[in-house]
Amino acid sequence: MPVALRSDSESRPHAVPVNGTAPIELSVVMPCLNEAETLEACIRKAQHALDRAGIVGEVIVADNGSTDGSVEIAERLGARVVRVPAKGYGSALMGGIAAASGKYVVMGDADDSYDFGHIPRFVEKLRAGSDLVMGNRFRGGIEPGAMPFLHRYLGNPVLSGLGRIFFKSPFGDFHCGLRAFSKATYARLGLHTTGMEFASEMVVKATLLKLQVAEVPTTLSQDGRTRASHLRTWRDGWRHLRFLLLYSPRWLFLYPGLALMLVGTLLGLWLLPAPRTVGDVTFDVHTMVYAAAFVLLGFQAVAFAVFTKIFAISEGLLPPDPALDKLFRYITLEVGLVLGALLMTAGFGTSLYSVRDWGAQHFGALNYSHTMRVVIPAALLLVLGAQTVLASFFLSVLGLRRR
Repeated sequence: MPVALRSDSESRPHAVPVNGTAPIELSVVMPCLNEAETLEACIRKAQHALDRAGIVGEVIVADNGSTDGSVEIAERLGARVVRVPAKGYGSALMGGIAAASGKYVVMGDADDSYDFGHIPRFVEKLRAGSDLVMGNRFRGGIEPGAMPFLHRYLGNPVLSGLGRIFFKSPFGDFHCGLRAFSKATYARLGLHTTGMEFASEMVVKATLLKLQVAEVPTTLSQDGRTRASHLRTWRDGWRHLRFLLLYSPRWLFLYPGLALMLVGTLLGLWLLPAPRTVGDVTFDVHTMVYAAAFVLLGFQAVAFAVFTKIFAISEGLLPPDPALDKLFRYITLEVGLVLGALLMTAGFGTSLYSVRDWGAQHFGALNYSHTMRVVIPAALLLVLGAQTVLASFFLSVLGLRRR
């Protein structure tokens, strides 16, 4: 049986009830950039949904510089127009939400692809205590042709899956544009991104802050515009992926770094006593050089994970991490300096051993296969020690602002 995707609100327009005493409970915010073809249908659907559900609300059109008469349409229908000069999807929404008078906010695109008749579903969850309520188009129904093939079967599933892996997000539709939240929740999230990543940042931060979230089925129809969408598949897909990686230092830096260090260490220890032959291939000190490089790269990646985490917390991009705070009560600048000094001492001592061995050969030609098994670990320890000292000082600088 086909799913009914459009509300009957298109044919039964209603105005929002005017009540001079009751406070506005809900603000419906629509970002708008030249949406004259579809804006009226969206506003009427939202108004009808508010009227039918008895919700005291308002419709806000966050205009991002329209030149096609969208502003005049919104004003004629009684919607409140908020002009947002800063360009970008996130900028438009931030301007509209900042002007919202309601206790709750529903946001949705003005391209007539979302059914604003589903507003009561979101409000019901908000009234029940949810901080953020997401729509799920895969549960509600997607009209044929409404979502491009790449978005439906590659982009959205992959990015939503990464969101669940990286952040343990419970949502099945990470990028649904129809969603609702309380104004108090929005203030707590402290969103920063101005582009399409705004939607992802909201979900990520709500998950990291362990807010109470919910999901309701909604639908997606083909938008009613004759022009091309503002969305650009590869550009915006990359921006979302980049955002997820930047907001997860563990997956971007920490886990790859630890893996590199582990592989490099095991490989180096395996080759330290003597060359190893596997089948017809012999691995010798040349491979040890790459093993040492793996360890160094891995160490740098782990250090970057810690740097990024601390910086993101200090700038309000990520919430405070109690585990990290506890860790730094024990790992101080002095501890890092001592550890770095020990590593460099071990590297210097090993280097002296190799020089003594060289001297025993009257500083002449050496058996490189034997000598490099001492020189490579010595150089690795010296560099790791120096990096530990430098990283400790830099962490201390980053920690000044936090303390």
